[in-house]
Amino acid sequence: MSLLEDIDHCFKTALKNQDQMQLATLRLLKTALKNRQVQERRPLTDTEVVAVITSQVKQRRDSVAEYERVGRSDLAQKEQEELQFLLSFLPQQLATADLERELARIIKELQAVGPQDLGRVMKTAMAQLAGRVDGRQVQALAKKMLAG
Repeated sequence: MSLLEDIDHCFKTALKNQDQMQLATLRLLKTALKNRQVQERRPLTDTEVVAVITSQVKQRRDSVAEYERVGRSDLAQKEQEELQFLLSFLPQQLATADLERELARIIKELQAVGPQDLGRVMKTAMAQLAGRVDGRQVQALAKKMLAG
């Protein structure tokens, strides 16, 4: 089953179960997917669907941080629930140790030697690890590895 079919199936299940949180999240996701499809003028590939979901996940993470910053724990909790639900559609996230190994391999492969190579490392890493890692985590770890 493709990722789009899986999302449609979850939407129908949420409708039957009257799960308002899942319905609202899936409606926003389906709208974002439709917008991307209109923009591309063709059906989306699973890789593009993962990119849209990753974008939605990033939005939720930013919202959680902002709501916590202003003391709105109720809204932060809602966004956190939506975030966890969206993460269920993404491939298994890499553990920090696995990410370190992958970055070390990429750095060696690109013969990167310092902070000036961060852009090349990030471009390659995000292309190879798309949907399986958070970009901020990759950037922080890559900076650390290239600095020392």
